[in-house]
Amino acid sequence: MRLFSLTMILAAAVLCGCATGRTYVKPPALKPGDTIAFVAPAKWRDAEAVEFTRQQLEARGYRVKIDESVSDKYGYLSATDEERARLFMRAYEDPEVDAVFPVTGGFGTTRMIDLLDYDTIRKNPKVLIGYSDITGLHLAIQKKARVMTFHSPFATYMYRTEEDGIDRTFMFDHMWGAIEASAYADRTEPGWTISTDDLTTPSKTMVPGVARGRLTGGNLSLIHAVHGTPFEMETKGMIVFFEDVGEDPYRLDRFFSQLELSGKLDDPAAVILGRFSRCETDDPENSFTLAQVFEHYFADRPYPVVMDFPVGHVIDNASYPMGAMAELDANAGTLRILENAVRVDE
Repeated sequence: MRLFSLTMILAAAVLCGCATGRTYVKPPALKPGDTIAFVAPAKWRDAEAVEFTRQQLEARGYRVKIDESVSDKYGYLSATDEERARLFMRAYEDPEVDAVFPVTGGFGTTRMIDLLDYDTIRKNPKVLIGYSDITGLHLAIQKKARVMTFHSPFATYMYRTEEDGIDRTFMFDHMWGAIEASAYADRTEPGWTISTDDLTTPSKTMVPGVARGRLTGGNLSLIHAVHGTPFEMETKGMIVFFEDVGEDPYRLDRFFSQLELSGKLDDPAAVILGRFSRCETDDPENSFTLAQVFEHYFADRPYPVVMDFPVGHVIDNASYPMGAMAELDANAGTLRILENAVRVDE
């Protein structure tokens, strides 16, 4: 009986290791000649921007497939929940597709994440990029499939049809450096480092220290939206990053309060507070500042916390591999990705 019990425990441990995220699947790195699928799992993107981005990716050497709904309008969505889920899964089921590029965020991913086939996604790992509302997809895939995805800029925002004089080199280099095979060939060790040393807005240390853990996080509003569902973010032992846009401090306070009350802020390995764009109050005499909200929830934590890190609705938006092992040095303001986030041995 003792032998039987031990066998059952060991078997359960093996299953638990896969189910709780101890084993992640990495997608193959991209290389010229591969095929990228444009999808619209949330809002639509105008046809001109989609076409211009397609031309830029083809000039880089990639083939591009565009699903039929990317510029369609269905309310504030590109299509019905069922149709968006079907087209998203079609990209994963297509053996010719190597990467899945949402054309924008907006709203809607949480309406269709329960319609996806996560076994198929795990069996067919592909580079998935995006941020903002795409956080819903990142968290769901991290929780249900354990496939590394990339919280990163959209290609349609890196390549712009208009000349606006904005230097997008930082986001451009970080995204291709995270997903393209050629970038890994030049490195002497796995992974890469995200730093604010050369940026106009340097990071700030709230709680000093160094910690390691797997990466998770994204848009705070989306993290809040999936909280209490089967797709909610796991934080224990993780390096968690947050960003948001257009939310008043009282709303961010409410989001953090929910995470606090549910224990999600008790035991991360570390926390990264990214850029919270247009999140200051219009009524400063009757409100806390954004910094005060952060201080209330994070100033006395027993783990490292850093502020103003390059993630969010900003030009300095780095790419973060969801599920990858990383090390945050809050003193130096650096995040080291400790492993290759894609397979580069093929």
